Amino acid sequence: MQKELLISANERETRVAVLEDGRVAEVQIERRKQRGVVGNIYKGRVTRVLPGMQSAFVDIGLEKDAFLYVADVGEEVEDFDRFGGMEENGAVEAEAEETGEAPSAVVEAEPPPRAPLPSIDELLREGQELVVQVTKDQIAHKGVRITTHVTLPGRTLVYMPTIDHVGVSRRIENEEERVRLRDILTALRKGPGGFIVRTAGEGRAADEFASDKRYLARLWEQIRKRAERSGAPALLHRDLDLTLRAARDIFGQEFAVLWVDDDEEYRRIVEFLDQVQPNLVGKVKLYRKSSPLFEELGVDAEIENALKSKVWLKSGGYIVINQTEALVAIDVNTGKYIGKKRLEDTVLRTNMEAVQEIVRQIRLRDLGGLLVVDFIDMEEEEHRQELVTALEAELKKDRSKNRMLPVSEFGLVEITRKRQRQSLERALTMPCPYCSGSGRIKSVPTILLEIRREILKRAASGEGHAIFLRVHPEISRALSSDERHLIEELTEHVGMPIHVQVDEHLHHEGYDVVVEA
Repeated sequence: MQKELLISANERETRVAVLEDGRVAEVQIERRKQRGVVGNIYKGRVTRVLPGMQSAFVDIGLEKDAFLYVADVGEEVEDFDRFGGMEENGAVEAEAEETGEAPSAVVEAEPPPRAPLPSIDELLREGQELVVQVTKDQIAHKGVRITTHVTLPGRTLVYMPTIDHVGVSRRIENEEERVRLRDILTALRKGPGGFIVRTAGEGRAADEFASDKRYLARLWEQIRKRAERSGAPALLHRDLDLTLRAARDIFGQEFAVLWVDDDEEYRRIVEFLDQVQPNLVGKVKLYRKSSPLFEELGVDAEIENALKSKVWLKSGGYIVINQTEALVAIDVNTGKYIGKKRLEDTVLRTNMEAVQEIVRQIRLRDLGGLLVVDFIDMEEEEHRQELVTALEAELKKDRSKNRMLPVSEFGLVEITRKRQRQSLERALTMPCPYCSGSGRIKSVPTILLEIRREILKRAASGEGHAIFLRVHPEISRALSSDERHLIEELTEHVGMPIHVQVDEHLHHEGYDVVVEA
């Protein structure tokens, strides 16, 4: 598979896209005025402790207080040099979610049973100050989510200042390499904290890990000193911007090229990679064509299509994707595809083709939370298993943590996927002012029947000699064509003339009924 990384930047926004064999697989967008805060570290002050929800709200200086769940609180939060108390594997799992490494890719053995969590009011009190890190951006009306278990990602390592643990990503499958990396980490561990080798660390030399460790240790020391002299709320550390995060977390040896269309961003990327991974510098290319980078390589068209609910498959089938606040429903349909022989074969082919497109759309749209996929029902168990195997294989391509549950008795597949930021749709769109985000508006017959009831109610008082009705142009067209008899019937019923006025500024569902005395 040929992979390319594209970075398009200007003074207002940065856009990043990952291409796999020429097709867009991932898109990230960061606006200068709407920059996310995931990964940022703050000194905050507890404003409310809620034992009934086992959570607390913390003022970190943002518009809304941040949400802190009890499982994300260490037992020694006042001393930010050691939050401690959370068992190692739990901390590793939290870290894994932050860096995009699946917990199963990090934890070396089956974790021991977790001890019962203490109550939130045993750990925190109102007015208490603590150092926290943002794990999830504000989504819809919810504030950001935070943890006291800080993790600092480098190029090859993730440093956990407060956790005594050494681990190697399970995405590094070669057992000899895993042993070598663990030996390197064991030799490097001097002082507090733990480390996990990221997938990008495979094949790296010991001196590269040592350099990464020194950088991360210095960074943590700077954060600690800043926390000591700062009052809450205060920003202690801002994570890299999207350009450098993409160079650090996405770009690797498996990429053929990194295209960037801005001279300043090109310079920054080269300087950054020269420090953290010099052997990648030669793959960075400055895009100089007159046509925009994202337009030239088809990314703009893919982004536009990703805002639509229906996605067509090559066979003529299609999938429909509908997002709610906490759930995404994905439906597979045969559409125009009628197959050649058996219905079961037609269904299997449509479902198998849908698998690849569904996972690509999940990554492209950055869908998170609970995803429910309704594949076309298949009768043969062999075909069901073939579908599950294919879906599991495709989900392994996803950098975000995900988990797939067995097929339900209703033929539904449930997937949970780590959500840190708003989906592409939520980031680029706003609720429709007509339907208020429902995706539906009242039909013309429904509105006309509402108008009929309103006129009869107003005329029941017996006062007035004329009625003026102000409506949207589409309603006026209906009253002068298919529904032209409605006004005649109402005029005869109420015993006074009804004058229809058109107002193009009215909402489609809006109307005014005025009885003139």
